Amino acid sequence: MTTVDLLLVALSAVALGAGLRVVTSPMLVRAGLHLVLCLAAVAGMYLVLSAELLAWVQVLIYVGAVVVLLLFAVMMTRSPLDAGADLDRPGVAAPLLGGGAALGLGALLVDAYRWMSVSLPDPGTAERLGAALFRSWVLPFEVVSVLLLAALVGAIVASRPAGEAR
Repeated sequence: MTTVDLLLVALSAVALGAGLRVVTSPMLVRAGLHLVLCLAAVAGMYLVLSAELLAWVQVLIYVGAVVVLLLFAVMMTRSPLDAGADLDRPGVAAPLLGGGAALGLGALLVDAYRWMSVSLPDPGTAERLGAALFRSWVLPFEVVSVLLLAALVGAIVASRPAGEAR
């Protein structure tokens, strides 16, 4: 194993562990902070794979913007920060559904590629990525930004007290 392989294994272990803590944490704010760690580990994997532009986009957009928006939306809606009694229910269905989905996707992947070698395309450059993003993916990018703005405005409206004038 090379150093790159060891770094990828370590970062993927951090990302998987943090991702597991995101979905199992009973506290919403802590789950958001674990999401930051998971997304930062993914950015680290991009750096190890020499995709510096993707690493910076990961940090700026996901870690910097989406997680901060999520935490502000949680705090503005005044949701409880600690675990409530309504979260104490049997957790049998979620692992079964998650495991079934993982097995199904794994079987689909094995069936699609049949363990054969796949040739890789030419490595991308920041110029090619920027051209694809600003030519082909401008509309979806803007739609997502409007959707996030609508979610934030909805959180502000939902956080108002009931008797306040609108």
